[in-house]
Amino acid sequence: MRENEISREIVDAAYKIHTGLGAGLLESAYEAVMAYELQKRGLRFERQKPIPIVYEGIHLGEGFRADLIVENLVIIELKSVEHIAPVHKKQLLTYLRLTNKRLGLLINFNTDLIKNGITRIANNL
Repeated sequence: MRENEISREIVDAAYKIHTGLGAGLLESAYEAVMAYELQKRGLRFERQKPIPIVYEGIHLGEGFRADLIVENLVIIELKSVEHIAPVHKKQLLTYLRLTNKRLGLLINFNTDLIKNGITRIANNL
């Protein structure tokens, strides 16, 4: 499975979750339900994976935790906020660069329509 196929499954799962639960829950609740949906779909993922910072060839410890990394290819950053800020997109792009991954999905569940809450971020390696 490549990034685009995986992202289609993730978007479909987000739609199902948003339809079933609606907006207004904490990010941690959406993360738990997303993990359940990914597992049902047979996708491998890691949850809250620590990612080290490597600067000038030196590992400086944990830099951030990825909400979900699916099939070791796609990073999912989950939000439940009033508005996605430009910093959220920059944050995910930085995560992609630090992990040498090409695709990330920023999903904000606090929207009336989930299609308005999904942003695809690509890292042009």
